Amino acid sequence: MANLNPYLNFNGNTEEAFLFYKSVFGGEFTAFQRFKDVPDSPNLENMSESDKEKIMHIVLPIGNHGKIMATDVLTAMGQTEVSGNNISLSIDVENLAEGHHIFDGLSADGKIEMPFALTFWGAYFGILIDKFGIQWMVNCDNV
Repeated sequence: MANLNPYLNFNGNTEEAFLFYKSVFGGEFTAFQRFKDVPDSPNLENMSESDKEKIMHIVLPIGNHGKIMATDVLTAMGQTEVSGNNISLSIDVENLAEGHHIFDGLSADGKIEMPFALTFWGAYFGILIDKFGIQWMVNCDNV
C-alpha cells in the first residue's frame, strides 16, 4: 500500500479552507477541480451555477509523502456534512490487484457508495462505508 490520506468534506468553503491550509503548510495544489470541470456529467444540467463553482476535488501535499484532499458537499444532490461523515480515509494502492483486494475486503458487510471502477480521470476509484461506519476511498493511478 502506497499511502493513507485524510479526505475532508466541507459545506461550500473547501477553497477557503485549503487556501488557509496552503498558507500554513506551504506547497502547491496538485489537483484543483470544480464540479463544472467534470466532462459529460448529466448532473451538471441540474446543478445550480453556485454548485458548479464548488470544489469537486483538491489536493495539497503535506511533507514528503502525505497529502490532504477535500470536496464540497452538494446539498442540492442530497449530500450533507455532519461530524462523522466529513472525513474519509483515502488509500492510494500500487496496482489493481491490491486495489480490488482492499476494496472488496473493506466493503464486506458494508455499503458500496461508488464501485471500484475506471473513472473519467483515468484512475480506478471507489468509495465504501465499512461495517463499522468508516468511509473509505480506494484509488489506483497505476492502471
